[in-house]
Amino acid sequence: MQLIVELIKKNCIGSQDELARLLAARGHVVTQATLSRDLKILKTTKVATDMGNYMYIIPDGNNLQDTMLSQGQSSISMSHTIGFVSLNFSGHCAIIKTRNGYASGLAYDIDMSHTPEILGTISGADTIFAMLREDVTHEQARQIFARFIPIGLDEGIAE
Repeated sequence: MQLIVELIKKNCIGSQDELARLLAARGHVVTQATLSRDLKILKTTKVATDMGNYMYIIPDGNNLQDTMLSQGQSSISMSHTIGFVSLNFSGHCAIIKTRNGYASGLAYDIDMSHTPEILGTISGADTIFAMLREDVTHEQARQIFARFIPIGLDEGIAE
């Protein structure tokens, strides 16, 4: 499975057939059923590219990172830093925009942090809606989100 992870991270792979060909070129012949099972175990996701194609991505969660997040320790990974686009607020909802394919991993990290000020998240491919507790100010929310995304707390982030 490590080779599958490496191939997905280094290539724009849009189908199981394409991935099977890359594995075979490296001496690993696999059946479609095995490949399908491995992709499910790795929790891969298919996202649309800017070119209108699709590609597999692998979420950035692992047990150590999950443990750190659930204990309230900061864990900004490079993929989240690169993927962050903007943070805006509408009432008690925070809207985080990311590059395509980065939202679900970031939402997962936010949810795993079990931060009581954030009631929950809903993510798409490039957008996260995070519901804030009623008494949480936008400034408090910025401080919380700064653990996950590279925002300057005094920079002009839209309200």
